[in-house]
Amino acid sequence: MASILTILFVIGYLLITLEHSIKINKTATALITGILCWATYALMATEAEAVGHQLEHHLTDTAEILFFLMGAMTVVELIDVHDGFTLITDRIASRNIRTLFWIVSLLAFFLSALLDNLTTSIVMVSVARKLIRDTEDRHMMAGMIILAANAGGAWSPIGDVTTTMLWIGGQITTTHIISTVLLPSLVSLLVPLVILTRFYKSRSEEKPITAKSGISRPYVTPMSRRDRRIMLAIGLGGMLFVPIFKTITHLPPYMGMMLVLGCIWVASEIIHSDKDEAERKKFTASYALSRIDTPSILFFLGILLAVGALESTGVLRSLADSLSQAVGNLDSIVLLIGVASAVVDNVPIVAAAMGMYDMQTYAVDNKLWMFLAYCAGTGGSLLLIGSAAGVAVMGMEKLSFGWYLRKVSWLALIGYVAGALIFLAQFALLS
Repeated sequence: MASILTILFVIGYLLITLEHSIKINKTATALITGILCWATYALMATEAEAVGHQLEHHLTDTAEILFFLMGAMTVVELIDVHDGFTLITDRIASRNIRTLFWIVSLLAFFLSALLDNLTTSIVMVSVARKLIRDTEDRHMMAGMIILAANAGGAWSPIGDVTTTMLWIGGQITTTHIISTVLLPSLVSLLVPLVILTRFYKSRSEEKPITAKSGISRPYVTPMSRRDRRIMLAIGLGGMLFVPIFKTITHLPPYMGMMLVLGCIWVASEIIHSDKDEAERKKFTASYALSRIDTPSILFFLGILLAVGALESTGVLRSLADSLSQAVGNLDSIVLLIGVASAVVDNVPIVAAAMGMYDMQTYAVDNKLWMFLAYCAGTGGSLLLIGSAAGVAVMGMEKLSFGWYLRKVSWLALIGYVAGALIFLAQFALLS
């Protein structure tokens, strides 16, 4: 059974990567792959009822991610329709695309640690759309946003779901993960940035349309400026509040995100209460919900269902055990886990690793857990569908798997290895 499931997943994964060649949407392929994996498991299992319970468990975890993604996308759409992001873009005025790479990437890196890599990638791609007109330049920026968001999430206990898992599980503490992983994560971004800005040739050096650019802009009334500030403050402020809400209530992050959505929804209704129905329609949350990228959410559902089937049947744990026997060296195993997290979701891989290595052998803040947080967080950047940030950006900017593989993956790999070397050198020196 494990072999059949593995073959189904590999075939589905290959069809996803060949989306443009075979002209079949990746969402359809992902959904079929996910359902077939569970159907095969149910048909070949001795207890169908137990399979149903396992599916319910995975569906709960998957739904939390999907609701979070849906809420974040809707909040961003509401900010965007009110031109809230112009408050950020108006302060970024540069003719040079290379300068923009640095500004946007570093902003995404540090914002990701405060919010999370998924939310940050959604926000920063919305900002990039305001700054860059040329499609190829904007796609390259989107690729760097994925790298920056994943790198920034790795060193914060609330920045990446796998780091959060280790934090909640007691394997790491807040101060130690920040002090240990911050520098390697920063290096994993800076090295690709240096290479990219050294050799990248922009197709357009056109200056973005900003208030400081000298290009005329439509007159904005004081009332509209007020609305922009309110919506941006509620949206971004609410997203910053999500991890605080989670810490206080111990409820899943999607609950906090839905609270933010409800608040910004109410604010939008109040702000435009004096307008007629036709005029206020585009400012409503209902309209924003119709504009979010539903296919990418369903794609994520299919991928997580397929990975859940592999985890339930023990395929992922067998893979981890095989790595332990074949490789031996723990640092090399963790590096490979990071690479594997680019192929399949890093959550079950980290969960399997947490189950393989007990805390009696590897205590709190052990080198293993710190290195695992770095590798699982940044390794997802190696492929477009290797992280939630990548999947979200892929849907928003319509990036193709092949384009990312050619243009960004090699930069991500260089940064991943550079950061890992810094981590190991840092640990050796401190030890």
